[in-house]
Amino acid sequence: MYREGVRCPFCSADDDRVVDSRLAEDGVAIRRRRECANCAQRYTTFERIEEIGLYVVKRSGDREPFAREKVLRGVQAAAKNRPVDDEVLEGVVTSVEESMRVLNRDVTSEEVGMAALEALRDIDDVAYVRFASVYKGFEGTDDFAREIGMLVKTTAPKLRG
Repeated sequence: MYREGVRCPFCSADDDRVVDSRLAEDGVAIRRRRECANCAQRYTTFERIEEIGLYVVKRSGDREPFAREKVLRGVQAAAKNRPVDDEVLEGVVTSVEESMRVLNRDVTSEEVGMAALEALRDIDDVAYVRFASVYKGFEGTDDFAREIGMLVKTTAPKLRG
């Protein structure tokens, strides 16, 4: 049986042994210390699960890879000049991506948009309405009024202190 090994960065030999293994990157990777059987030098390798590509099916029917940057730009635009930290918006994008990956299939742009919209609902009402206006294609004040009415009905009143 042919075994393709990791090449030693010092002598390029592909015969090594693992001397230590441990979890790394919060359990997402395995860090391995290896020792080359040829030159006895030690080096570190990492093993990670290869992410399965997440694809988005657009309204036009086109299929493209999920782009975190696009979702981030959309939520950043909605939250512009609002008291929302960039880390919070990064968390929104991570949450959207994770919820789409759980579906274990190609997702629609509508599903991505709704997931972002739902995440923004809990963060900032103005950012939510801004995102909804673009995502849902508002054409007039009636659309804004209807969305705000639905937002008010589904959120508890804010207590003034």
